[in-house]
Amino acid sequence: MALPPQDERTLPAVVLNDFASVPLERAVGVLQAVIEQHGHVVVAYSGAVPAALERRLYTVRSLLESDRIALFRPELPPLGLAVLVRQLRQLASCDLSPGVLASAGRLLTHYIHAGALLGSVARLDRVAVNLKSHARSWLPGSQFGVMAHPQPQLVKIGPEAHLTGPDFDTSLLVAKGQLPSDWVTATLAPAWHAQGMREVPLPAESADWWGTGKLVEFCAYLPDLSVLYQLVTSVRQTVCHWCGVDVIGDRCVFCSATPPVYEGASSGYEIQLYGDQAAAG
Repeated sequence: MALPPQDERTLPAVVLNDFASVPLERAVGVLQAVIEQHGHVVVAYSGAVPAALERRLYTVRSLLESDRIALFRPELPPLGLAVLVRQLRQLASCDLSPGVLASAGRLLTHYIHAGALLGSVARLDRVAVNLKSHARSWLPGSQFGVMAHPQPQLVKIGPEAHLTGPDFDTSLLVAKGQLPSDWVTATLAPAWHAQGMREVPLPAESADWWGTGKLVEFCAYLPDLSVLYQLVTSVRQTVCHWCGVDVIGDRCVFCSATPPVYEGASSGYEIQLYGDQAAAG
């Protein structure tokens, strides 16, 4: 799902439609054309996509023998992934190198709070469901608030229902399926002190990911480009010793190499929640 631009600087997304079902030669040609046009490509995809699509992505990258393709599958539900991709599209307009931009996806994932209001958890296998909640899901009218990221949570909707949200200023995105969204808009959004709220269509993969079409998916995120840029550029950059691109974090997203380990050295990045100061830009 490609979300509409957050601002006038947000670059468009390239959607690989039917990538697993088209002939292999055509799939290779499509991705090769994207590389020739843009130089480097970050392919972000959900854990709910068919296994055939993931195999096709790795096959095409192998056939192209390219170190300019990063395959990225964050542990986010579909709406959270769509938000993350849009944040990367925002940052793509800045003076970030391809390696840093691609690495930024792993960093920004930590600042996304993604969940859903579900009419049933009987088929939910992405978040642990105890026997009591499973039994309640068969009762008519039951609803559950579920957080998939950053920390799994599950509550039965009632007067005392509460989901722990971000402790920094965010906007809220809501995608409605076959369920009223009153609890999300009237209870969750004020409790999370959402600075703004918008509705978007439900991603095509959401029903499979959550195990039901009776849902309202939601995602709290940092919308401001200046805050995103500050987060990314505040992290120490290194050069991948294998392919030579600039990266942040402990693994190159293009060649998957990790830094050599030296005695007394540290690698990776430290996650810091900036709170109101960051949200103020």
